[in-house]
Amino acid sequence: QVQLAESGGGLVQAGGSLRLCCAASGRTFSSYTMGWFRQAPGKDREFVAGSGSNTYYADSVKGRFAISRDNAKNTVYLQMNSLKPEDTAIYYCAARLSRVSRVVVTSWSDYTYWGQGTQVTVSS
Repeated sequence: QVQLAESGGGLVQAGGSLRLCCAASGRTFSSYTMGWFRQAPGKDREFVAGSGSNTYYADSVKGRFAISRDNAKNTVYLQMNSLKPEDTAIYYCAARLSRVSRVVVTSWSDYTYWGQGTQVTVSS
């Protein structure tokens, strides 16, 4: 069982930066594939970035966002730069444990554990 808690969301002007943090419970954090997803009002939840045996980004955030993790602190981060109004959404941290592979997957249904979400609002 893994519990996830996001923090770091807020209101920022376009072009600004935010860093999201996701703290995880448990002793096998390094074994999990971690993902960041987001959901804007009226839209489906979408993959943003992931960290496992590789890192992977959605095209919409590539070059602007960076995912990193500190396994000693059981924490994964999402550094968001050059933010745009279309980045406005609730951002969720998710964890996936697979005995087969730690390659990042982009489907939200493949992740078992979820945080409560943190709101990111980018004003124009």
